[in-house]
Amino acid sequence: MAGQPVDALLAAYCAGALDPSLHALVASHLLIKPESRSFVAALESLAADEMAKAQPEPLARRDEMLSRIFATGPAPVRPPVTHAASSILPPPLRHYLGRDLDAIRWRTKLPGVKEYRIEGKGRGEASLLWVKAGRRMPSHTHEGSEVTLVLQGAFSDVTGHYGRGDIAIAESDLDHIPVTDADADCICFAVTDAPLHLTGPFGRLLDMFLGAKR
Repeated sequence: MAGQPVDALLAAYCAGALDPSLHALVASHLLIKPESRSFVAALESLAADEMAKAQPEPLARRDEMLSRIFATGPAPVRPPVTHAASSILPPPLRHYLGRDLDAIRWRTKLPGVKEYRIEGKGRGEASLLWVKAGRRMPSHTHEGSEVTLVLQGAFSDVTGHYGRGDIAIAESDLDHIPVTDADADCICFAVTDAPLHLTGPFGRLLDMFLGAKR
């Protein structure tokens, strides 16, 4: 996990600007990777300083302020990040799913790849993926972005190597072929905001086949 995209994701978490699926993803990352907490703490401290410097709103705008607050709804409750996760699914993700890993009903997506689709997100989705060790995924691109948290095992692509607790972000301009490490199956939590597209001759044929089944 490195780079500006992940930093921007952590900043959005601090601001309470993430939807429930990404909020659970980042909260889980912070439990597994304590080194990221200092960055988040620094952002929260900076935000607190800015709020302290801000001038109070005129009392005449009280009704308008209250209307804005009620319109936004309650802020997500953040789980504590003071201890390491004790299982494959960290508590924030387990709470989001409403079940533990042994209660997941997987379905085969591709040979060697199982999926548990949690929810649709517009044109995207949030899902768990279980990929066999040493599996080479089909080459694909994304219409939008894909944020992936590794929960078990590891995988590599052109952007780097990602192990437990790491966040990989694939933007729309990335054409990649994730490959899982050979020593363990890889379990990931992935959140997309648009469909992916398989590339290459085999990929296009398989994409057409899967599209026909949706």
